[in-house]
Amino acid sequence: MSDVSKMYINGEWVTSESGETKQIMNPATGELVGTASFGGGQEAKKAIDAAHDAFGKWSRAAARERSKYLYKLYELVRDHRDELAGIISAEMGKPLREAKGEVLGAADNFLWYAEEVKRVYGETIPSSIPNKRIMVLRQAIGVVAAITPWNFPVNMVARKIAPALAAGCTVVLKPAESTPLSAIRLFELIEQAGFPKGVVNLVVGDPVSIGKEFMENEKVQKIGFTGSTRVGKLLMEGAAKQVKRVSMELGGHAPFIVFEDADLDAAADGLFESKFRNTGQMCISTNRLYVHENVASSFTEKLAERLKKAKVGDGRNKDTEIGPLVNEQALNKVLDHIEDAKNKGAKVAHGGNRLTDGDYAKGFYCEPTVLVDVTTEMKIYQEETFGPVVPMITFTDEAAVVEHANNTRFGLAAYVYTRDNARCFRMAELLEYGIVGINDGSPTQTQAPFGGFKESGIGREGGKYGLEEYLETKFVSFGV
Repeated sequence: MSDVSKMYINGEWVTSESGETKQIMNPATGELVGTASFGGGQEAKKAIDAAHDAFGKWSRAAARERSKYLYKLYELVRDHRDELAGIISAEMGKPLREAKGEVLGAADNFLWYAEEVKRVYGETIPSSIPNKRIMVLRQAIGVVAAITPWNFPVNMVARKIAPALAAGCTVVLKPAESTPLSAIRLFELIEQAGFPKGVVNLVVGDPVSIGKEFMENEKVQKIGFTGSTRVGKLLMEGAAKQVKRVSMELGGHAPFIVFEDADLDAAADGLFESKFRNTGQMCISTNRLYVHENVASSFTEKLAERLKKAKVGDGRNKDTEIGPLVNEQALNKVLDHIEDAKNKGAKVAHGGNRLTDGDYAKGFYCEPTVLVDVTTEMKIYQEETFGPVVPMITFTDEAAVVEHANNTRFGLAAYVYTRDNARCFRMAELLEYGIVGINDGSPTQTQAPFGGFKESGIGREGGKYGLEEYLETKFVSFGV
């Protein structure tokens, strides 16, 4: 990469018209990782124009042709997995082992949609009128404006652009302004894969002016967004003025329920995966742990023992399991949730402090933390923490814990550990969440639908469901 990483518009690498740049810092060390050109609405408009001009030819290309580009990109991402993982770890702190998994997940998305593009089927429907025939076509929506977050800066890009390109849409992507370097490197691979000019465009910069252009530009037919519920609502309001299609993957507040009959070792491992992967900075991270009172003490001990063994540190170190928070604001929010809970009666069973000694001094580190005696009036019970803190609540009654688990405006992911087969099915049906992991702390897969109920989003990503989000349904009636 050059000293200043550029944007990619209409097949060309360009800097912002203003000349503004943004420095990207490593949250583990405070070191400068790189510098990116920082644009805004003007650059977004140029990218939208390029995508609009490219749409006709790309959308009419044979499915097999679009598949070849996606498959080539899959190969390139797979082959550059170590490099991409290193960039992810440097710019947002993710442990390398997780970052490599993220990159392979991104590659899998490009592979999946390279195959799925060939399965965009229409249908014929028997007509009730003898001299008419009914045909249903599935066609690309048009130009897609995609906005992706910092916590999965490569895989979230793949989950947006892979199905859009497979469907025949053209794309303008705005990655998170704090983690643009991995997206820029991915777009270098997109260029290497040979995608035609204008089909895929990258704009890095001010979220307000770029978002405004996305919402107000009539050439944009769809907005895809992953991020906070607050921002998602603003985008939906703006999109509504032109009735743009939207798909939104928003905030979560996941319950993790451990019943008396659960395999506690498996549950502790599942909770570690759900809560502490990516330092708890996932929308599907556990935010409320409900444990049956008869096993609460033993489960807390198992969890604390697991956390004592967990290596906290710079994500680029091979033995690191838990990295830093992404920035100081994120760290302060986590510490505020811990302090608020303690002030309202919660007790710290493990951790609870910022790490500042030695190698931790320049980073945004928080000890992995377990809180007990948590109650409903605490911030951590009501708000999404987005950090390595587990608030534990005990229960005795199945119906009551389901009621508590569902008592939130969010509905993205939920987790249940039990050995009772009948209860497994009851929980799967009763929990009001788009994703339910039954004895599974990491339930996501490329071919499965990903999305939430209530204020956790609208639409789905993944598998055939993700492809459908980028297709219009057209009814054609033939007189014969």
